[in-house]
Amino acid sequence: MRSFVRQVHLWMGLTFGALFVLLGLTGSVLVFYPEIDALLHPEIRAEGRHTPDWDRALATVRSAYPDKAGAWRFEVTDGQGTIPARYYNPPETAGRGFAPMMVWLSPDGGQVLRRDYWGDYAMTFLYDLHYRLLLGAVGGTSLGIAGLVLLVLLVSGLWAWWPRGSLAKALAYKRRAALSRRLRDQHKLAGLGSLILLFVLTLTGVMLELPRQSDAVLAALAGPLEPMPAPVSAAWTGRQIGVAKALRTAQSALPGARIAWIEVPGADDGAFRFRVQQPGDPSRRFPHSFVWVDQYNGHVLAVHDAAMMGAATTLNNWAHPLHDGSFGGLATRVLAVLAGLVPLILFITGWRRWRGRGSTVRQ
Repeated sequence: MRSFVRQVHLWMGLTFGALFVLLGLTGSVLVFYPEIDALLHPEIRAEGRHTPDWDRALATVRSAYPDKAGAWRFEVTDGQGTIPARYYNPPETAGRGFAPMMVWLSPDGGQVLRRDYWGDYAMTFLYDLHYRLLLGAVGGTSLGIAGLVLLVLLVSGLWAWWPRGSLAKALAYKRRAALSRRLRDQHKLAGLGSLILLFVLTLTGVMLELPRQSDAVLAALAGPLEPMPAPVSAAWTGRQIGVAKALRTAQSALPGARIAWIEVPGADDGAFRFRVQQPGDPSRRFPHSFVWVDQYNGHVLAVHDAAMMGAATTLNNWAHPLHDGSFGGLATRVLAVLAGLVPLILFITGWRRWRGRGSTVRQ
């Protein structure tokens, strides 16, 4: 059985190893993709802290893009730098799936500094490559299935290594051994040292690529997931209230929460939606609590508090921050970067050993 598992591991590695390398390398870059994008585009960098004027920011984008009358989404960066904004489903990218118009405003919200479209610049191209292989929904599903194969690859590697005798000998690295043995030791130590990280990254990647299937499994194991509310504003009774007023209402609904995103609806029955981080939420940039505010009368329409959700929803909320390493700040993000480099080491050492010993690896 061990010999069979080794052969499975070998040929799965040779077949899917390059894909594993691609996902690892692109994932390592994407851990810091907002920071890298700012380095590539100095026009959107700003020094110091600033107090954004959200009503001014909305007026700026409405004036600059009068044909974009729908919902705008602003990212709250806690006064550090420019204001990123998104307009989803612009006509310029119709038919391309997820390709919002991306806009960066000056820190006070009074000036457009940059405009681009998702997928048309380097970091979002890499994001789509990592997330869906540039193939849309088909690519996402394919990667989800490939992720399950990669989980088998990791487990088979552990099985093939599992010692039958001394653990110390199984973990040893023989510096003066033949090249084939040194490559084997490098391969096993790199794999063992990163096994838990790679397993978590791969498993969470599968969850993100196959959300419906993942939700079904979580519901079966940990109970039902709470549905997301979809409230609408009351019948039109006047002008849309200001963003600042709606923001104050949202903050009063969940005191102590940090606002992460502000979504301003168009002139219809949509509502303000505030994405906020509650204490204990593992994701700073994309937290899991929401407050909806009526855009005409300013009343709170609904609250989705992640702190009050069940076990299945809580587990689901951890998938993204675990996958990009953001749950623990800078240290865990750096760890995620390093983990993304390991598949390259595994592929090179495994390939060189296979090439050096023929088509069959003999232990």
